[in-house]
Amino acid sequence: MTEHEARQKIDKLKKVITEYRYEYHVNDTSTMSESTADSLKHELSELEEQFPSLITPDSPTQRVAGVALDKFEKMQHSQRMLSLNDVFSIEEIKKWLSRIAKLDARVNETKLFVDLKLDGLACALRYENGHLAVALTRGDGLTGEVVTQNARTIDSIPLHISDDDPLEIRGEIVIHKDDFERLNKEREKAGEELFKNPRNLAAGTMRQLDAKLVAARPLTFYAYELAGSDLDNSAQYKKLRDLGFKTGSMATTLDMSEMGSFLHNWEEKRSQLPYQTDGAVIKLDSRSLMNNLGVVGKAPRGAVAYKYPAEETTTVLKDIVISIGRTGAATPVAVFDPVQVAGTTVQHASLHNADEIERKDIRIGDTVIIFKAGDIIPQVKSVFKDLRPDGTRRFNYEAELERQYPELEFVRPEGEAVYRVKGVTGPILLKRGLQHFASKGALDIDGMGEKNVEALVDAELVKDFADIYTLTIEQLMSLERFAELSATNLVNAIADKKKVSLARFIYGLGIRHVGTQTAIDLANTFKKLDNLGVATYEELKAVDGVGEIVAESILGWFVDDDNQALLAKFRKLGVWPEDVKHTGGKLSGKSFVITGTLESMSRDEAADKIRALGGTFQTSVAKGTTYLVMGAKAGNSKAEKARKLGTEVIDEAQLLQLL
Repeated sequence: MTEHEARQKIDKLKKVITEYRYEYHVNDTSTMSESTADSLKHELSELEEQFPSLITPDSPTQRVAGVALDKFEKMQHSQRMLSLNDVFSIEEIKKWLSRIAKLDARVNETKLFVDLKLDGLACALRYENGHLAVALTRGDGLTGEVVTQNARTIDSIPLHISDDDPLEIRGEIVIHKDDFERLNKEREKAGEELFKNPRNLAAGTMRQLDAKLVAARPLTFYAYELAGSDLDNSAQYKKLRDLGFKTGSMATTLDMSEMGSFLHNWEEKRSQLPYQTDGAVIKLDSRSLMNNLGVVGKAPRGAVAYKYPAEETTTVLKDIVISIGRTGAATPVAVFDPVQVAGTTVQHASLHNADEIERKDIRIGDTVIIFKAGDIIPQVKSVFKDLRPDGTRRFNYEAELERQYPELEFVRPEGEAVYRVKGVTGPILLKRGLQHFASKGALDIDGMGEKNVEALVDAELVKDFADIYTLTIEQLMSLERFAELSATNLVNAIADKKKVSLARFIYGLGIRHVGTQTAIDLANTFKKLDNLGVATYEELKAVDGVGEIVAESILGWFVDDDNQALLAKFRKLGVWPEDVKHTGGKLSGKSFVITGTLESMSRDEAADKIRALGGTFQTSVAKGTTYLVMGAKAGNSKAEKARKLGTEVIDEAQLLQLL
């Protein structure tokens, strides 16, 4: 990305994030999920890190959220209320520690203090002579709104503490999940609009002018800091509890080696907590060390906020490929760089149909929100049109069908949303696909010829490729074509092909444009079928012989729900290709073409031997072909072309020597 492109993207991101932050922190409304906002802020932060000259004072990364509301009296904080920089993995936590250890080597010796991050409204409480004097919201971090009367209604905020020194306690005001559900049930019975989420309700309640209304809602205050104190963070929590404040009961001090299990444990168990949490706050336990490290931008160097895997995230749509399922349905698929959603890595998402693309106006190049429906299938939720690059075009579905599948004709039956291949049905496609799967170049299953395949599909004994591995002798003998011996032979032949080479299996799957040699190249590159299944568009295109169309076809095949179910079924039945252990061999880098008839073996057998030794088998002579093997009754056309291109011509005996 050039600096000019980065500047344009940064300007657009700043505008969208600033609008979100104003709605979220000032108006207590959400224009997007917090995880989506985090994703956009993370992207902005990374761009600014890459292009530091583009950082401006008005960037959302350089200031604390929100501004003070006009309806409350405003007051300056005794010291700025800071926000925290986000991290999203154990690796990022380690990088943070490594970074600050370069500034102060004592970082390597201190414990880490960690507590779950509550999702509520930050508030500062000032006590004078032991009495609650002032309560301030965060506001813009420098100036907050005075909400003292409202804070006095919260039972978990002591009106008096056993310390006459001036103290400022900072914490989070939340509504517990059970209380939130109870309030919504009451509103549902009364026919009133339901509250959207606990965080917005807590923030909105604290900004009510009528303290009686605030008192009627079950708010809870959790303290997390004694402002200005030199006590270590763990000692601060102890003092806060001694003063009568509620603190996070999961707070603890840890070594970095223990951090992963702590975070994973509470990610799994957070649904059992009484309040909402989206991660954890991690600080150096030593407060003096934190103070010594200082502040950069809006955040202290000595603390970070770890965020759990987002339920939603943003990414840039790189392409839309169309997948043909086993029923002939054409399904559009969004392709993007791998992102983490709900704890898993995804790189493509269902777009459902042409109408869905048109309705959401999804275009290649758009920044989109990705989410998981039912935590299983990634989908595109919506588009950030404000971040749309110049020059994008609406997606022309019919034109794209013609480009991606020039040899096929599609129809859209009346009343349906889905385009389908014209003139074929599910059974026809299955028969063609199964014949290919069992063919000599693929799994080479003896007895699975055209007639037997048709009989199995017509009798509904086989509804997908994997079903052949469940066939019994008794089932086959119920068909006219099979006696006991032929049925036994076929069942045994199928069982013998539970383990085949990765290249043969890839070829047998029938992925469009993936021929024998491409399957071999894919197998040698990715080594495992699982690796191929998660390969990116760029990784696929880097394979020799795989261009844009082939890469799109492979991506489309692996994102199809039916195909994913088929692979899961294969795995369950113990049918899985062998991993490629090595790709070298004495014929590595050499390519062969055979013309005429060989006496010692068939052409297919020769091709297998060549490939087993790392060579490439070609069907026609081209620039770069190493050898043309002349068998019996060979014509002159290939030999003439070989001479013109400088390809070495050898006979069968010379081939055998090479093998």
